[in-house]
Amino acid sequence: MSEPTTRTAVRPTASGWLQAWLPRLVLAPSVAVSLFFVYGFMLWTFVLSLTSSRMLPSYDFVGFGQYSRLMANERWWVASTNLMVFGVLFIAICLVIGALLAILLDQKIRQEGALRTIYLYPMALSFIVTGVVWKWLLNPQLGIQAMVQSWGFESFRFDWIINPDMAIYTLVIAAVWQASGFVMALFLAGLRGIDDSIVKAAQLDGASLPRIYWRVVMPCLRPVVFSAVMILAHIAIKSFDLVVALTGGGPGYATDLPATFMYTHAFNRAQIGLGSASAMLMLGGVLAILIPYLYSELRSRKHG
Repeated sequence: MSEPTTRTAVRPTASGWLQAWLPRLVLAPSVAVSLFFVYGFMLWTFVLSLTSSRMLPSYDFVGFGQYSRLMANERWWVASTNLMVFGVLFIAICLVIGALLAILLDQKIRQEGALRTIYLYPMALSFIVTGVVWKWLLNPQLGIQAMVQSWGFESFRFDWIINPDMAIYTLVIAAVWQASGFVMALFLAGLRGIDDSIVKAAQLDGASLPRIYWRVVMPCLRPVVFSAVMILAHIAIKSFDLVVALTGGGPGYATDLPATFMYTHAFNRAQIGLGSASAMLMLGGVLAILIPYLYSELRSRKHG
């Protein structure tokens, strides 16, 4: 009869404890900073949106009174309408241009690397730089209008930047110029991941190249399209620096967006409570985009 074996408890050594806790210790400062300066200030902004704060924070709570004031503010509705126009055009045009450029580069053309760099270069610039450059180009006295008129076309007019009805479209032009190359990179990566046998099978069936891309390739790129829409919508909602650099929100407040509305009222007009309420609505818009995106990503990884 064999003797029963005895099990001895193994105590963790100091090196084992350090190895187990070192990742947590390294991440702890950044997590603490994020909790305080990001989520802590989000919570504080929500608290301020429930108060009558003006030039300085005060804690005289008025419930959702600031949100009622915001809904009755004409300038807020102009900013919200501008965001809808800007966001829809910005996303749609970037998707179209990005897809077309990606399809062009997917044809294995010469100097693909150089062209890809040229198309992607605007994304390396900040929106401040983009706004300043396009402000020069769209200036009727200095830019495109002056140049075309100097060629002899005296009747040519391109003064959208000083036209209250057209100024919002100048934001679209500048933003599309900067972001379409990024969308092209997303689509190009998706195209390079599609099995060539699918395209060759469609060609053997006699399908034309445009029909192959529309009926075969684009349905395979739905995850790419979804990701691009989420990212572009996020950029549109948070657009601030481009507006400040290009139009300053003008003429008047014709090109106001929620981000510039929030900044103006919170810091220039001493209405911190109202500005905080608008910031919370912007946060709600971002979350409405971010949550479906994260859900889609987690779901795809779960089924992948």
